[in-house]
Amino acid sequence: MGSSRDIAIGPVAVVSILLGNLLQDEVDPIESKAEYLRLAFTATFFAGVFQAALGFFRLGFIIDFLSHAAIIGFMGGAAITIGLQQLKGFLGIRNFTKDTDIVSVMRSVWRPVHHGWNWQTIMIATSCLIFLLIAKYIAKKNKKLFWVSAIAPLISVIVSTFFVYITRADKKGVAIVNHIKKGLNPSSASQIYFSGLHLKQGLRIGAITGMVALTEGVAIGRTFAAMKDYQLDGNKEMLAIGTMNVIGSLTSCYVATGSFSRSAVNYMAGCCTPVSNIVMSMVVMLTLLVITPLFKYTPNAVLAAIIISAVLYLIDFEAAYSIWKVDKFDFVACMGAFLGVIFISIEIGLLIAVCISFTKILLHVTRLKTAKLGKLPGTAIYRNVEQYAETIKIPGVLIVRVDAAIYFTNANYARERILRWLRDEQEHAKENKETEIKFLIVVLSPVSDIDTSGIHALEELLVSLKKHDIQLLLSNPGVEVIHKLQSSEFIEHIGRDRIFLTVEDAVKACAPQASENV
Repeated sequence: MGSSRDIAIGPVAVVSILLGNLLQDEVDPIESKAEYLRLAFTATFFAGVFQAALGFFRLGFIIDFLSHAAIIGFMGGAAITIGLQQLKGFLGIRNFTKDTDIVSVMRSVWRPVHHGWNWQTIMIATSCLIFLLIAKYIAKKNKKLFWVSAIAPLISVIVSTFFVYITRADKKGVAIVNHIKKGLNPSSASQIYFSGLHLKQGLRIGAITGMVALTEGVAIGRTFAAMKDYQLDGNKEMLAIGTMNVIGSLTSCYVATGSFSRSAVNYMAGCCTPVSNIVMSMVVMLTLLVITPLFKYTPNAVLAAIIISAVLYLIDFEAAYSIWKVDKFDFVACMGAFLGVIFISIEIGLLIAVCISFTKILLHVTRLKTAKLGKLPGTAIYRNVEQYAETIKIPGVLIVRVDAAIYFTNANYARERILRWLRDEQEHAKENKETEIKFLIVVLSPVSDIDTSGIHALEELLVSLKKHDIQLLLSNPGVEVIHKLQSSEFIEHIGRDRIFLTVEDAVKACAPQASENV
């Protein structure tokens, strides 16, 4: 159903830990295992419905409200949160907090330092982590050895399981996986909550995890589509991922999405179609049917090391530094999401990221840019005087360009900004005994659209200028703008002879001699 040829579907670290933490906030997985599983399937079902609905109704643009900067911060915070959660298995701690904030986690880590840490567990975890990091380093240095990083986790599991088995380290306090139920997942259609308190909880958890899963899955799909130079349909991807999770929730699966590591292996192995996912599914099926008993002695420490090695690469310091250099407000969004995740919770961090992104959108929408233009000597080109110092202003004429669509959110601001430019220019002319401003040219070429509030603001501007005996001229309005100006009869108010194709035409109409002399 999707359009990506390279994406490999399955559980991913961020979504898994996010779902686990949100579920544990509602239900204890040890005391109420059956209820916990039911809530997981319910959240997965509604995550799939949410994702498929976004794709079906072509609302994929919603995930773009999470800016790149916010995602960088959120992923970095989630990576640290996930890594800290793995310290339970890495250090062999028995009693560990269910909270995800860094203060609670570090308290749980250091409180049992003298009697709760298991040195055999630490040795296993540290050895595996070093091996995994070396494997990743080798694969990064030599692209042809990508398979080294791909098989390193499997080797870690096999070797550590073997040593735990022959040394019986589980008798010395090393926590192991123990029995894994053999066979395929049973149907879970009857276990999904469609009423009661857990329905509301499932909806909330499903919406949060579904949004994060979509963001990651579509971003990964776009990355590999760009590398192979083909077009990705975001709405199709959402519909496919959503349908997959709905079906998965009916067969005892939890929220899955595109995995970057598995997709990278897919890409490097030379896959050309999504059939690679079918092959992968068959291998997983054979594993469940045949070899699950072999994982009984797998130490939890090696699983913790694998997760820590995976999430370390989610912390992108270079991207954060680049954001700081380019856009300080984007950096605020990045750090807001990051700090929200590590000091409060993952869902609060996500909420902060969305809120800051919305705030930025509102600021851009309500505070549109305007610029004063001057003429480049010897040409008919007019440019921003702040960008081009050599520009020359036309005596008695003020040229202002509006750089965004004019809607009800910014119409009054646009009028006020234009009048402020006019006041400043008049004061400057009076102080320097220059020609008084008699013409105001508003350049509308960047204005893609205008609503009734914008037209009303232009009418108010026209009235205000007439009181001061200043003529208003418009330059190069777009087809949508000119159509609405005609429908509202604004053109009759201003006069058809006051609308021009270019700025140069407008200047020649009001100050022909001055224009020729520049």
